Amino acid sequence: MAKTKSNAKSAFNVGKYLETAGVKRKIVDFHKKQVVYCQGDAGGSVFYLQHGRIKITVTSSVGKEAVIALLGEGEFFGEGCIAGQPLRVATATAMAPTSVLEIEKSEMLRVIHEEREFSDLFVGHMLRRNVRVEEDLVDQLFNSSEKRLARALLLVARYGKDEAPEKVVARISQGTLTEMIGTTRSRVSFFMNKFRKLGFIKYNGGLHVNSSLLRVVLHD
Repeated sequence: MAKTKSNAKSAFNVGKYLETAGVKRKIVDFHKKQVVYCQGDAGGSVFYLQHGRIKITVTSSVGKEAVIALLGEGEFFGEGCIAGQPLRVATATAMAPTSVLEIEKSEMLRVIHEEREFSDLFVGHMLRRNVRVEEDLVDQLFNSSEKRLARALLLVARYGKDEAPEKVVARISQGTLTEMIGTTRSRVSFFMNKFRKLGFIKYNGGLHVNSSLLRVVLHD
């Protein structure tokens, strides 16, 4: 009997591809709290997060800082240079020991143009990032601080991603959560205690985020 050929396509491993396709890149390691790049730096490369976690922040002219994204493994950042952005508009900081691939802009453009599979993946990343920005704007304009906090915790736990969510997430301070959702430290503390009492989160060797927290986001 002739063997049938499987039509199933294996998932494209962008990390493995970048490591083996001859792309001009360098692997850079950062320790916790080390800055990858600063707001205002020249932007000439794109970063791919291999291991660890990255915090993206912006600082106003009067020194007020806001957290606009927390990134995990398999995400790109610093991609503004691809669209002609000459300077970094935000600061990227490692939240834990972190390893990234730094890819020169010219090489990133070459790979995007020559490798369709990689191009499709990168375009998908950009579309998801744009959707996230729109959702963040709606969140800030229309949702209560309680809903914003619940959504931020679910994002940190990576609910809604293709891979399984992290029930136990990396340590994140209430100060960081405050900067993410634009409220006061006391409000974050109040709602965290409320979520814990309701069983939506718990502390046991780390922060556990349960999917039941979605009720807060979806409740009108």
